Amino acid sequence: MLNRRQFLQSSAALAATSFLSDTTFANPLKINKIGVQLFSVPKLLDKDFAGTLKMLAQMGYKEVELYGPFPFSTQSAHDRWNAVTPSLGFKGSGYFGHTAKEVKQILADNGLTSPSIHTDLDTLKNRMGELGEAGHLLGHKYVGLPAIPDELRKNLDAYKRIADDFNKIGEEAKKVGLRFAYHNHGYGLVEMEGKVPVELLLERTDPGLVFMEMDLYWTTAGGVDPMTYLTKYANRYKLLHIKDMAKKVRFSGDGGDASQWIGLFQYMTDAGSGVLDLKSIMAKAQAIGVEHFIVEQDMVATPETSLKKSFDFLSQL
Repeated sequence: MLNRRQFLQSSAALAATSFLSDTTFANPLKINKIGVQLFSVPKLLDKDFAGTLKMLAQMGYKEVELYGPFPFSTQSAHDRWNAVTPSLGFKGSGYFGHTAKEVKQILADNGLTSPSIHTDLDTLKNRMGELGEAGHLLGHKYVGLPAIPDELRKNLDAYKRIADDFNKIGEEAKKVGLRFAYHNHGYGLVEMEGKVPVELLLERTDPGLVFMEMDLYWTTAGGVDPMTYLTKYANRYKLLHIKDMAKKVRFSGDGGDASQWIGLFQYMTDAGSGVLDLKSIMAKAQAIGVEHFIVEQDMVATPETSLKKSFDFLSQL
């Protein structure tokens, strides 16, 4: 039998073990590198590209996701962009007037990397060589499509053609050392002609060539619980766009046009300030192989405080 001293020593050891298990091992969500999509701060980048990246790095961010068009993007990509920028209030994109080498140095100076970028469908189809060169220089791993043009997703046959395009793009991306990822908005989540378009895309594309970047906000607004797709299509999702929702809202229709998106922008909020169960979602995402966790608060009004709040919340999970 244990004497009193042995009993107390054993009890202390058990208490210490319990304390360690609660504190040291109870944080499986530790994310080493939290990223930010630069579309969160376009006006600041327009004014001071290097200074804005320095600000993001000082907040604690380690990765940035660039958005196009880029200097090498197709003319149609630049034309589309120029058509919408007057209403956005800024024009900058890509390298914001810098060369790729200058961007590489600015990133390095601030301890940042850029594992992923967003560009357009035409550039993905016709400028993969240039995308590969940029990826090699700047260290990109994923090249993403942020949206399917409206005119190319009118019916289920159109989505089937897009799936074929995605396979071809993914194959060409692989040849130049990149991975292709599709970033969903809120459309394609409502049944169309007996099939949910996003599910059709996932089922008709090669899982070794076409990856996914889930946008938590737009997925929820489209009527789908992010946990459902992270579970059903495990290992397809490699990147996650994180923004919270002040209250649970949905599109007025199928989410297929910009007018429906604009109405929901007001409900975007800092990570941890809304109703989404980000802790559970991110735990699931880590378990199924998501590699990059990227804060995106589209054109957020107060980036200096909002993006810091999002970073602090995510870093403490």
